[in-house]
Amino acid sequence: MENKTTTDHEQIRRWAEERGGRPAAVVDSERKDVAAGGLRIDFPDYDSGEDLQEITWTEFFDRFEEENLTFIFQEEMVC
Repeated sequence: MENKTTTDHEQIRRWAEERGGRPAAVVDSERKDVAAGGLRIDFPDYDSGEDLQEITWTEFFDRFEEENLTFIFQEEMVC
């Protein structure tokens, strides 16, 4: 599978929501704070093993821009 990249907010949101994903942040286990954790897309049927907290798309994209991130994805999900 070929990895693709984008910084386009609508493309990221559409890709995630079409697959049942929601924006989330990793909870810093020591501080119990999501501000220090990384961004993720949380899928309801997938256990990443990380402590995730759902956040809004606005929060997700604000941090995405602040951290100058690029979204890496594949058109087909691999289970």
